[in-house]
Amino acid sequence: MKQLVIVAHNLRSAHNVGSLLRTAEGLGVQIILTGYTPYPLLAADNRLPHLAHKIHNQIHKTALDAESQPIWQRQESITDAISQLKAEGFTVLALEQTAAALPLPELVLPEKLALIVGREVEGVEPEVLAVCDGAVVIPMFGRKESFNVVQAAAMAMYHWRFVDKQ
Repeated sequence: MKQLVIVAHNLRSAHNVGSLLRTAEGLGVQIILTGYTPYPLLAADNRLPHLAHKIHNQIHKTALDAESQPIWQRQESITDAISQLKAEGFTVLALEQTAAALPLPELVLPEKLALIVGREVEGVEPEVLAVCDGAVVIPMFGRKESFNVVQAAAMAMYHWRFVDKQ
């Protein structure tokens, strides 16, 4: 059975996280939140309670309860997350504009795929790109140079779920 995991690394916006969780839940995709990416309340949360609740409420505003579904996990280290995914047989690709990135429509989707999405402005860090198996990009046709991180992830999730029938 095909599997897709989105790894959201070093996102700053709790609203982006909420939107990502809601979209992933709707499309049956798992999410790993790494680095300083905001995350919903955990059962054994070590953050200051008032900060954890504030962040949770911000995420909930766009997640609309998707944050309470078992679709996400928190992992501090991106390298540990990538190592674990590779050990489980996932191909790990960055969803990023690089010189060598393959356009998403040309990608032959592997059975188990993990896509790394990164910082809202700067994208995936070079040291993270270095440990990925490659990169894919969503082709742009307008004047803007990039998509919002959640919209890019949503397009990739939709492609995985409905467009690619391999």
